[in-house]
Amino acid sequence: MINYMDYETEIGIVRLAEHNGKICHLDMADDDFAGNKTETPILRQALRELEEYLKGGRKEFDIPLEMNGTEFQKQVWEELRRVPYGTTATYGEIASRIGRARACRAVGGAAGSNRILIIIPCHRIIGSDGSLTGFGGGLPLKKTLLELEGVSCEDMRTEVETECEK
Repeated sequence: MINYMDYETEIGIVRLAEHNGKICHLDMADDDFAGNKTETPILRQALRELEEYLKGGRKEFDIPLEMNGTEFQKQVWEELRRVPYGTTATYGEIASRIGRARACRAVGGAAGSNRILIIIPCHRIIGSDGSLTGFGGGLPLKKTLLELEGVSCEDMRTEVETECEK
């Protein structure tokens, strides 16, 4: 059974969900959710880690994750987790790192399928031209998270991703 709770945070109301003691969902709570609205110890731990991150005191998350997706998606999400705090990477760079240099659009699709925002840091992925690109929590939140990590977004444009390397 999936347990979830909605929590008020510095970035708005977030929804955390867990299944079998692992976090399986983190997003902005803006729609209905199928599950049991019950707070559990793992949800409290995830909230604590998220709040530490939002206050600038946590650079990595220790909470166990349940990543539900295809093998390709899981491979991309694991690579996203390797992008260090305070840095960015492009979809093309992630594709190259997983040995699929021409699969940048598929990497973008996998990043877009990420249901564990922030913990799997797809907000650190930008366009090859340095532009801010799609993010499940919206571009204003993406910019907020990057700036929280010390990434300057001053010169970043907010345009549609046109990455695939020539």
